[in-house]
Amino acid sequence: MKRYYLYIIALSSLLIGNSCNKSKSGSGISRGTGWKVNVDQGKNSFGQNFKEQETAPGLIFIEGGTFTMGKAQDDVMKDWNNTPTQQQVQSFYMDETEVTNEMYLEYLDYLKFVYPPNEDKFKGIYESALPDTLVWRNRLSYNEDLVINYLRHPAFSQFPVVGVSWLQATQYAKWRTDRVNEAILEREGFLNDEAKFSPVNGENPSFNTEAYLNNPALTYGGKIDSLQGKMKKDTINVYAKISYGVLLPEYRLPTEVEWEYAAQAQTGDREYNNYKGRNKYPWDGKYTRNNDKRGMGDQLANFKVSKGDYGGIAGWSDDGGSITVETKFHPPNSFGLYGMGGNVAEWVADVYRPIIDDDISDFNYFRGNIFEKPAIDQNGNIIINETIADIDTLANGKINVGSLPGSVKKVPIDEKETFLRTNFSESDNRSYRDGDLASSRQYYENIREGEESKKMYNAPESEISVNDQGELVRKYDKASHRNTLINDEVRVYKGGSWKDRAFWLDPAQRRYLPQYMATDFIGFRCAMSRVGSKSKSQNKTPRNKSKRSK
Repeated sequence: MKRYYLYIIALSSLLIGNSCNKSKSGSGISRGTGWKVNVDQGKNSFGQNFKEQETAPGLIFIEGGTFTMGKAQDDVMKDWNNTPTQQQVQSFYMDETEVTNEMYLEYLDYLKFVYPPNEDKFKGIYESALPDTLVWRNRLSYNEDLVINYLRHPAFSQFPVVGVSWLQATQYAKWRTDRVNEAILEREGFLNDEAKFSPVNGENPSFNTEAYLNNPALTYGGKIDSLQGKMKKDTINVYAKISYGVLLPEYRLPTEVEWEYAAQAQTGDREYNNYKGRNKYPWDGKYTRNNDKRGMGDQLANFKVSKGDYGGIAGWSDDGGSITVETKFHPPNSFGLYGMGGNVAEWVADVYRPIIDDDISDFNYFRGNIFEKPAIDQNGNIIINETIADIDTLANGKINVGSLPGSVKKVPIDEKETFLRTNFSESDNRSYRDGDLASSRQYYENIREGEESKKMYNAPESEISVNDQGELVRKYDKASHRNTLINDEVRVYKGGSWKDRAFWLDPAQRRYLPQYMATDFIGFRCAMSRVGSKSKSQNKTPRNKSKRSK
């Protein structure tokens, strides 16, 4: 027994010694068990080469922090919808510029080649992504050249795309996620260089990140075996996992709190652990004009200076353009982001409500959560959409395609996920605590069986139907009891535009439109969550020199 105990002690010391000497991720020895890890890709492998999240194409790293959201300098509209609240924002990434016409045309070209619009099985995909170029028309303005040229003419290639609804912007972000991760898998050897061309002309469904992570064997319509890269070992397929740290999080629209934090960019006004004052605009200073010698007197953003003045006099253009301008025309803010004030306003992810409920959340605030989960078949397998899914005719008669072939079918969460939880209780949380009856404590006492709850926000609900001839019939909601334009499908947009006065350049200002509508002054940019550390370098709190010397 004595010899046995000595053996156990020696073995434990060896394991502890190895664990202490090699305790970092990727070292080869587990701190928890002493087992070897990272032996090969696919067995006990946990991101052996992972250092930190790489910066995805087009993005700028934004280190998170606390700030005062909604602290507007003026409220001449008397909306009372931006009451100041203290919020904490996690670190994230944001597009350096708004999505340009060139970037969006790449998306359209891809859809056209992969899902030919002349084939019935793909009907609606390309059409649903097309920007509404008719937004440039005005009853008393001549803008037909913009209707024809703005989206596709090379002279406008680096201008921000407009005429895109909130729904279209979110679909673009999903598509961009898949194309970037597809390129990463090719670079890392999990796919060969022919994989991204295999879906052309509808031969295979296009690559989908979520489907790949859930059931990689079904990717590209189940033909991924022939598209394996150099990571394949003999006849064994090797697929990337989340634990490898190779694939990036999704591109998405920024939340309102992220957008406002990034636009304020108060990093230059920091003194120890406080901000010195607050910027009225997305740049230093209290005025819209440039104080530098090189650009003395020029505007720092593209906006409507006064009635009938969109761009200054001939020979001295105040802001560079009478409509939009190139996305990098004006200098960036302290985070390195262009166009956070002026040019175009921008869609953000949030559903609009007049009040920010910081009593419930002051960390990564977001209203618009709809919690879903992958659909499972009777054999326990993830269901992949083989054809177009979620085709809707919107209130304005336009088509919205929610899911492309090859994506994961989603269903709302149910009581399996919600039972006896305190942090969430239902799938759709857009109306949570917004003042309607369902948000009250006595809701279940007041509601009667079969009776719909009374909603605080009851925007008009126009209807679209199809008659016997297959024609769309549009029915306007003219009910007299409608008393608001707010519902669960109106989204916030932030920032001023080329059509707005300087008042709207304040990052704290907020407006809203239905998510299916598009205009000639709203564009968008994408964001991406940061996984891991808050900052890219270790920040050290400054110490008092006299104390440090002791």
